Amino acid sequence: MKHVTYGEKSLLMGDAAADTLLEYARLVADNQKADTVTLQSVSPDGNIVEASFLLSASTVLIVESTNSEMEPPDNAEAVAEMQDRIDAVTRPMAAPVDGPWPEEDYDAPMPR
Repeated sequence: MKHVTYGEKSLLMGDAAADTLLEYARLVADNQKADTVTLQSVSPDGNIVEASFLLSASTVLIVESTNSEMEPPDNAEAVAEMQDRIDAVTRPMAAPVDGPWPEEDYDAPMPR
């Protein structure tokens, strides 16, 4: 579990959710964009809540470790969605091919 501080609110969530949120927030800020993410969290009063984060270049977000033994809320779907968004921005795109491939490329031996 990790403490995630956003604004004046501190919440607990699983390591994967907190770390992916921080990585995605950095990527959103680097690209001068904005987005929202909703994650299951443990509020200061111990309740499981849905917390929505507005991420932008001006977002102040702190993620810190904790020694809590509490079972983190399930955020597998939200983490996968954030990771998909991260991958969509960071993975290299294939360059388009202009016209048909040269005929000599059709019979090229496969690399071993």
